[in-house]
Amino acid sequence: MEDQVVLIVGGSGGIGKASADLFAKAGAKVVLAARDKAKAEEKAKEINDNGGEAFAIEVNVTDLGSVSDMAREVNENLGEIDVLVNAFGLGLIQPLLDIKPDDAKEVFDVNVYGTFLVTQTIARYMATAKKGRIIMFPGILGKAVMRNTSVYSASKFAVTGFTKALVEENKRSGIKFSLLFLGGVATDFWENPNIDMRVQKDKMLTPQQVAKAVYYSASQPDDSVLNEITIQPESHQMV
Repeated sequence: MEDQVVLIVGGSGGIGKASADLFAKAGAKVVLAARDKAKAEEKAKEINDNGGEAFAIEVNVTDLGSVSDMAREVNENLGEIDVLVNAFGLGLIQPLLDIKPDDAKEVFDVNVYGTFLVTQTIARYMATAKKGRIIMFPGILGKAVMRNTSVYSASKFAVTGFTKALVEENKRSGIKFSLLFLGGVATDFWENPNIDMRVQKDKMLTPQQVAKAVYYSASQPDDSVLNEITIQPESHQMV
């Protein structure tokens, strides 16, 4: 990964920050893009202080202008983006009849439209370069459903379908896609008041465990691609 440019969108979250550590240690130039730029800057400083090369940038994944500015800034200052890690998302786990329509809209805006917008924008650059890897996080609820996840699962199944269609569309473009179907991960995802579920975070996957899968996906030889991987905690997570 030496000198490769890795853009992590959702760089202020647990998975994004843990992945940034691995990429930086491997010699990549890491860009942490997040709505909360201050948190991304904290992680970038930590990486730089430890001898790596990291940058922070603010982005609103639901705003075309913001996403376009992010892509242009990275390409102009660091060069072609080799890896895009779409590590952002918004949770909502509640019974259907309790869900506020505005909350549902926000989930679809971030998880579906945001994924479309970021992916399309970066893929334009990758298509010109005829290379690139894009890593998606539909999570396990983008493969199987559970109680009270109607809206969230719908958004994540959309990410799965979107990505699988892009695989077919890009067989000769040089852009490779990986789908990571993850079980519960111990991040601040669970601190959201719209997550109506009690969990045991100590029994979940750690961001560091997930980061290893992200790095493995991104570091495959040029002539191969990790299409899909499913990782689940061994034990039950719900209280």
